[in-house]
Amino acid sequence: MKKNSCLIDFFRYTSLNVIGMIGLSCYILGDTFFVSKGLGANGLTALNLVIPVYSFMHGSGLMIGMGGGTKYVIQKSNGENENANKTFTHSLMLAFIVALVFLIASLFFSGTITSLLGAEDGIIFDMSKTYLKVLMMFSPAFLINNLLICFVRNDNSPTLSMTAMLTGSISNIILDWIFIFPCNMGIFGAVIATCFSPIISIAILSVHFIRKKNQFHIVKCKPSGKIFLNIISNGIPSLITEVSSGIVIMIFNIIILKISGNLGVAAYGIIANISLVVIAIYNGIAQGIQPIISRNYGQGNKKNVNFILRYSIITMLIISVMVYLIVFFGASGITDIFNSENNLILKEIAIKGLKLYFIACPFAGLNIILSMYFTSTETQRPAHIISILRGFIIIIPMTFLLSSLWEMKGVWSAFPVTEFLVSIIGIIFFFNLYKKSSKSTHNNI
Repeated sequence: MKKNSCLIDFFRYTSLNVIGMIGLSCYILGDTFFVSKGLGANGLTALNLVIPVYSFMHGSGLMIGMGGGTKYVIQKSNGENENANKTFTHSLMLAFIVALVFLIASLFFSGTITSLLGAEDGIIFDMSKTYLKVLMMFSPAFLINNLLICFVRNDNSPTLSMTAMLTGSISNIILDWIFIFPCNMGIFGAVIATCFSPIISIAILSVHFIRKKNQFHIVKCKPSGKIFLNIISNGIPSLITEVSSGIVIMIFNIIILKISGNLGVAAYGIIANISLVVIAIYNGIAQGIQPIISRNYGQGNKKNVNFILRYSIITMLIISVMVYLIVFFGASGITDIFNSENNLILKEIAIKGLKLYFIACPFAGLNIILSMYFTSTETQRPAHIISILRGFIIIIPMTFLLSSLWEMKGVWSAFPVTEFLVSIIGIIFFFNLYKKSSKSTHNNI
């Protein structure tokens, strides 16, 4: 593949995926907006408490979709059609297994999980439990949707993949308004609107099969632990990227409740949901480059792989600067959109948080792209380390440490400090791999 063609694919795949991922994240943002307008600070707090479970469910779907999709496109590039179909079949089986776990949790453990997320008895507990229970009941739709989005994109149909994500998200926003206001369904209306989104998206994706454009098929094969593990291993960074946001939100909620109470959690709800959109942009870039990098890697074209990586980082840096300028100068206006009760304390907390929290933008973007680069080239260990460091090992103790020193300022600073430290480690991994690759190429010559 020539560089010009490679660059065209880069802009095509990344632009479509960024739009799609923004749309996908917007139904959480839509929930936040309409819940804040219809149910006030209590609704906003309840919604923020259950976001970690959504992140885990969404991340599980991405883990299976990205893990299986990456392996699929590499096998296709090598002409291994039968193995590629086995990968898709095993991905589908894995999605149903994980969905079954969520369904059992919904039926028997929704109250326990709600308590573990920090909701206490009362109206916030009841709202959180309702949202959580219904959300997990629809887990099969969320998981299958994420799986199909990834496979359809890797099957040379990024436009359809983007259309499905966008249509599902827009329909959710419309249904949010209908169910919360005209129908007066409260938090139940908000979650039902969210759950209809993947169903509508799946209906759009079905066009790929109706038109018989799909090159992947379900085949008869015995379940293979090795294939399952390979899919999970390739997809773990995607899961951790999503789950880490949920873990961070849960830890932040617990700490902020002690420092600033429910208003602090509501203010963080604004920041967390805007952060989901920004992270979605970076995930859009990362998922956009994955099929191109995997395809070129499978064909042994290392120059194109590095070429695409370089352009993705430049694109990410430009977007990061734009995002931070908008957040820094528009913090007051952004807060007002979600602050339906015009609470001055909530506004003050949110404005300070926005300006500190989003310093992390370029570092978070770099970490997500590098993690996807390593995954796409089947260099799994660095991808796992980057994801685990930013998702758990550094961010959790950093949050407790900085919050104990500077309270709310420390909470907001934990995210950028963590992403900065991990980005240094990621750069070291990349250059070590680059040196090894260069030596290998030189020796072969």
